Amino acid sequence: MTIIDELDDFIENTQNAQEVKRALAVKMILTGTSYHEIENLLQVSHSFISKWKNQALFHGVDSLKLQYKGSKSYLKPSSRAVVIEWLREQDYLRLGDLKRYLEQEHKVVYASDQSYYALFKESGISWKKTQKKNPAKDEKKVKAKKEEIERKLKKWEAEIMAGKLAVFMIDECHLLWGDLLGHAWGRTDTRLEVPIQNQKNRQTYYGALDYQNHEFIVKDYLAGNTENTINFIKYLRKQRPGQRLAIFWDGASYHNSEEFQEYLKQVNGELPEDKWLVHCTNFAPNAPEQNPVEDIWLQTKNFIRQFYHLCTSFKMVKGLFKFFADGQIFDFPKLSYYGVLPQLS
Repeated sequence: MTIIDELDDFIENTQNAQEVKRALAVKMILTGTSYHEIENLLQVSHSFISKWKNQALFHGVDSLKLQYKGSKSYLKPSSRAVVIEWLREQDYLRLGDLKRYLEQEHKVVYASDQSYYALFKESGISWKKTQKKNPAKDEKKVKAKKEEIERKLKKWEAEIMAGKLAVFMIDECHLLWGDLLGHAWGRTDTRLEVPIQNQKNRQTYYGALDYQNHEFIVKDYLAGNTENTINFIKYLRKQRPGQRLAIFWDGASYHNSEEFQEYLKQVNGELPEDKWLVHCTNFAPNAPEQNPVEDIWLQTKNFIRQFYHLCTSFKMVKGLFKFFADGQIFDFPKLSYYGVLPQLS
């Protein structure tokens, strides 16, 4: 049974209007209806659709129920032995695989990931990951840039709230089929292998996070360059008609190229700086943590890694990647890194 079949069954059998609305929103977004159409038809918000889509994908259709609290969070000794044996039989898997297996086969949902890690450890399965550090990073510059951005956002707050100015954090992601590999839990005596025809297959995405309402806008291009950067800024302007744009991004060469500066001169003309239609600010050099979009790319890659078993082609990898990211309303601690903007009602 597919998730669409499960949603149809759920809608047919529930008598609760709120549950029906949740399920309909999920079904419509999964079958290609736009966020805008669903919002108008069901009279729900963008964040409502995103929330229940993710809930159904990660926790199952039953989690759309009003009183859903998950399943009992313990395993009987006999069931635990079965789970350990199942884990040892797997060539490779990720945390999401174990969660789905426990919920579907044993009706168990743990409140803490630590309980799942304990099962991995008991099964003789390990996890290894390296960390990287850029020695060129200047902490003083990072701190100064953060304070600069905070001042700008505070200065612009009234215009942002009035709908005159849209603030975007922008970054590019170069997705490779090999990104599907990531990290997984696996038996210590067995290699983890995922069938991939060409791990260097590549797709570039430009992503823009609206810092006020947390909507993420994604557009795919053949590469990251000046031409596509200009096209993406033009695309964003169409998404926010009548608004000026404040852009924050890294110091990539094509963000500061002569051709891009000429584009800005054409757009802004003779306007004073505080009236520029497109205003660009670079983050501190060698400080990717200043851009919350980096976290979104990581979340998106982790999402496709959870569904690696569906990714039999790079087309599917790209489809899942964009499905998770584009139009999503994100909410995680780093979104308050520069302070919290009031939310529009």
